Amino acid sequence: MSLVCRHVLVSGRVQGVGFRWYARKWAEELGLAGWVRNLPDGRVEVWLEGKEKSVEAMLVWLERGPPAAKVKSVEVVERACEGLTAFDVR
Repeated sequence: MSLVCRHVLVSGRVQGVGFRWYARKWAEELGLAGWVRNLPDGRVEVWLEGKEKSVEAMLVWLERGPPAAKVKSVEVVERACEGLTAFDVR
């Protein structure tokens, strides 16, 4: 099983809408490791590690976000995996 890793920056109305908690729920359901955190500039930063199909499904979810979010853009960069085993809210 090959793992893929993605570093993601999500812009828009993505803070104060439960984005990180919903992201953790989806990531755990998809069997992904990584983390999510708010940035001072209003964006949300996400690190994803897992099977390619699961990472792709999570990226699709990040384009929408939770019900109260208004996602404007999602920047995705491929990265080397760090071997994380859980998904954390930071």
